[in-house]
Amino acid sequence: MATPRAGNIDAVRHYSVKLDSPTSNASGTVAVYGHYGRPVLVFPTELGQAWEFAEHGMVAAVEDLIEAGRVKLYCADSFDAATWSADYLPLEERARRHASYESWIVDAVVPHVRADSGEAAEIATAGCSMGAFHALNFALKRADLFPLALCFSGNYEPAAWRSWGERGDAVYFNSPVDYVANLHGEHLEWLRSRVSALLVCGQGQWEDTTGALASTRRMAQLLGARGLRHELDLWGPDVPHDWPSWRAQFAHHLSRFC
Repeated sequence: MATPRAGNIDAVRHYSVKLDSPTSNASGTVAVYGHYGRPVLVFPTELGQAWEFAEHGMVAAVEDLIEAGRVKLYCADSFDAATWSADYLPLEERARRHASYESWIVDAVVPHVRADSGEAAEIATAGCSMGAFHALNFALKRADLFPLALCFSGNYEPAAWRSWGERGDAVYFNSPVDYVANLHGEHLEWLRSRVSALLVCGQGQWEDTTGALASTRRMAQLLGARGLRHELDLWGPDVPHDWPSWRAQFAHHLSRFC
């Protein structure tokens, strides 16, 4: 597996901005890389923050696309510490708290991206590990905003994470493994015309223990059964659940979509 360099990104135009949601008390930072191109909203791994993508070489891995004006990355903070990673809370309460993250993304981050990249620009989502869950979940729930999700080593079933307690509507409507299986009618037809997903996963170390490999396969089956556009790309047993894998996978695929 060829691994793109993880060099610094000093040559890439970048800035950061703190954004407040106008509909809640949610606030967070977005780090932006590039000067022009298709906007890609990047979600970090569990508990990660806006600078994570750059710190782990993911920005440098696609520096050629950024410098060519083909893509512009908007890397968002996570709210995982107060939501999905709050192990002291029952799962349903974690899912309810996720609503504050949704409001921040939709009501603060998206308007900034559109003002920065142009109202007509279609925003893709991307993420690794838990970031892949967010990327897919946001695209499926808000395909009007995010028609493409690029997902690397995700587990798309929150109930399979470190969790306890009841599973109610909040969990269900944030669990792609659950709600995709029941999509139907006009909404399903609209999603078929609107959204597409790329599901990528290695078959090496930690892809099994994190549940990513099994969940990625399952997610592809569910999307296929509902006639939703998707691609499944499984890399070999030498490709672990780790940053060098994601750098190679991100660089391999991103040029196809920008």
